[in-house]
Amino acid sequence: MRQRPPSLLGAAAVQAADALIVAAGSVLAAVDTIAGRSYQTGSGIALTLIGLATAAALAWVALGLARARRWSRTPAALTQLFVGIVGIYLVQGHQYAWGIPALLLACAGLVLLLAPASLRALARPQPGGARAPQPQRAKATPANAAQAKPGPSAKPKPAGKRPARG
Repeated sequence: MRQRPPSLLGAAAVQAADALIVAAGSVLAAVDTIAGRSYQTGSGIALTLIGLATAAALAWVALGLARARRWSRTPAALTQLFVGIVGIYLVQGHQYAWGIPALLLACAGLVLLLAPASLRALARPQPGGARAPQPQRAKATPANAAQAKPGPSAKPKPAGKRPARG
């Protein structure tokens, strides 16, 4: 099992908070649909179902982060970028009570996800548990040295002259 640093568990907690927020919004959409306050009943039902499916997917990614699964890194980063974009739109629309917490949550999620310890925990494991192999330098041996340097018998060809064709 991979190590789970605190930063990765924090990123999982932020992802889980995102899932809870989407689930809460979906429940509010369902309540409005049932109460008849939705623009159209069909769109209210669709919005509720899409929201619940999204909340489930976000929770699945949070679980993947908590278990240090490699596949969870990209969806978690995209989630935080999306939450940040939504936060920007909310702040531009003067919805500060929703926009500022969304921006703070997105920033915290990205910082925790991109922390070096989190990146190491989510990185592809090297074969044998070792570090990445370093390129080997060719050792100078007498045979290699003789091939690398021309000997005294090798005459340099004059520049600009072509061999005679016969």
